[in-house]
Amino acid sequence: MTIFHIHSDYSLLHSSLKIKDLIPAAKKRGFNSIGISELNNMFSTIEFYETCKKNEIKPIIATDVLIKRDEIYSKVILVAMDKKGYDNLMYLSSISYLYHMEGATPVIPYEEIVKNQEGVALILDMLESEIGKNLNILNEKNAYNTPNEKKAKEIAKIYKNDFENLYLEIRRDSFEEEFLSEYFYKFAINNDINPIASANIFYLNKTDFYFKDALECIESNKQYDDIHRPINLGEFYPKTKDEYLKIFKNFPKAVENNLNLFENINFEIPLGNPTPPTFKFTKEYAKKEGLKIESDIEYFEYKCREGLEKRLKNIPENLHEEYKKRLEYEINIIKQMKFPGYMLIVWDFINYAKDPSRHLRPTGFKIPVGPGRGSAAGSLVAYALEITNIDPIKYGLLFERFLNPQRVSMPDIDVDICQARREEVIEYVQKKYGYENVAQVVTFGSLLAKGVLRDVARIFGIDYSNADKFVKLIPDQLGITLKKAKELEEKIVEIIKEEPVYERLYSYGESLEGLKRNTGKHAAGVVISDEPLWKKSPLYKQDANDAFHTTQYSLNYLEPVDLIKFDFLGLKTLTVIDQAIKNIKMNQNKDINIDELTLDNEKVFKLIQSGKTLGLFQIESDGMQDLAKKLKPNNFEDVIAMLALYRPGPMDSGMLDDYIERKHGRKEISYFYDEFEK
Repeated sequence: MTIFHIHSDYSLLHSSLKIKDLIPAAKKRGFNSIGISELNNMFSTIEFYETCKKNEIKPIIATDVLIKRDEIYSKVILVAMDKKGYDNLMYLSSISYLYHMEGATPVIPYEEIVKNQEGVALILDMLESEIGKNLNILNEKNAYNTPNEKKAKEIAKIYKNDFENLYLEIRRDSFEEEFLSEYFYKFAINNDINPIASANIFYLNKTDFYFKDALECIESNKQYDDIHRPINLGEFYPKTKDEYLKIFKNFPKAVENNLNLFENINFEIPLGNPTPPTFKFTKEYAKKEGLKIESDIEYFEYKCREGLEKRLKNIPENLHEEYKKRLEYEINIIKQMKFPGYMLIVWDFINYAKDPSRHLRPTGFKIPVGPGRGSAAGSLVAYALEITNIDPIKYGLLFERFLNPQRVSMPDIDVDICQARREEVIEYVQKKYGYENVAQVVTFGSLLAKGVLRDVARIFGIDYSNADKFVKLIPDQLGITLKKAKELEEKIVEIIKEEPVYERLYSYGESLEGLKRNTGKHAAGVVISDEPLWKKSPLYKQDANDAFHTTQYSLNYLEPVDLIKFDFLGLKTLTVIDQAIKNIKMNQNKDINIDELTLDNEKVFKLIQSGKTLGLFQIESDGMQDLAKKLKPNNFEDVIAMLALYRPGPMDSGMLDDYIERKHGRKEISYFYDEFEK
């Protein structure tokens, strides 16, 4: 038997179950296959799939969804029976968020499931499906506590007629379900619907019920100790396989259907071989330029060489051959690694930002884009295409930091964009490549040490000021845990020992710490695909009014499902610079082109030497201000050295002081080899 109606902490604030704990526990409890069915999402799919594979247990992919038929809402579990079924689950989950959200609730139209049921088993939720609601004698909506069996039979006929793989869930996790299970079982058999043995799982061990209950109080903002609060009592944890066989011993057909369905599910999700995207506007752009070019590669080569010729106008002629050789070397590597399309996509949206005539919301001004940073600054191709504005040869930057055929990895170009207009560039990309082909990247907020204590204190009714004083005892350390906090702060241990209310608070906090709490958006990540993204990752929106949707799979699982991330970083510094340039134009009627400013302005270096660098990107922290005053940089290379040196390794080794002393001639400079001195 397989338990498949399982919810992990990806069913946000409804489950205290972590996938890393679930899979090993399921194996110990006798299961060789197990399913996951998150509430209205597929967030956990790839983590679950990969963890199952590592533990040699068969993964069953499902999702627990809300559907709508003739204005009636009900719940079903959709199970992927094969790769086509998995694709259909991703599609159905995506459209529920993109096109059918009602407030913050995604709903799948019944008709869409009917049309996209290939490879999908539809399992009617025992109590919350249309049939379940009508059969449930304990459902207060059924008049006089009488089941509406006639209505349930009518609904059964509709579903049977519309679905090839239809099941009615039989559960025995709670008193209500035990009371109703025999009646539901007989109804399924008498009406030719497959009953299937199941269990609704939200936590790992029996005693974890209390923590799951606390989670739901956090989600609903209810007081945990409120005696009038309805509590869903039951045993919603995974028992052993043998225990389930005993529980369902009087439901042989339900067990048989469970075995038959899940034994026949065997499919692989292709992972780990990302395909670089193509630039699908090559022919269109080439035609506008009067070129007869058909492929990405040809157009990429043409634009690179064209761009380098423009750059060479400002480079001494005796160096031209070096630049041309470097460009051809990089072009060949990029072609070999199949990234011309990727480079052209970045080139295109940066060109859009810089060209006011193309803007969706014309202002007459460029959208400021940064000069480039990170490994991409080492690419002459990026410099030629004006993706970056940093000459890698002049500054001795290595292309191999960006791409290296000996170390195959995806390119990573961090594009800084004016924070105030970043969304406009993303909107352009979305319109250009298709609404369904572009998405931002989902992130998950977790219940971390201080946050979880505040949440639990609130539902326990602890006075805010008292709770705040206690929470502030947690040390301000990156990645601090409640367990570590007790080791570092004796006062916490004292309070826990002396005051039971704080002992309970801390105990619940430790049990809930690390669970996923909410969704967010990656600060920079955007994925672009040649086809609708739901063919690789289901899509998600936080609510119906959200301007941009995200992937349901988080950053770590995008490359495995064949998606490459582009980084659109919103940078406030660019916004400040842009506003300053506009103010100068307005007040002094001077046109400033920031890309043409020289890097040898004495007044700028005097400002940096004073340590008054607040607001100067990357050199504005207290430590950087102190370093600037000591080092007294008088050229751009000194600023480069500041950024390179202000890191944990050099700082801990005393290298900063050595560099400062040598720069000012107070300490002799020694070389290991004579060649270094040159």
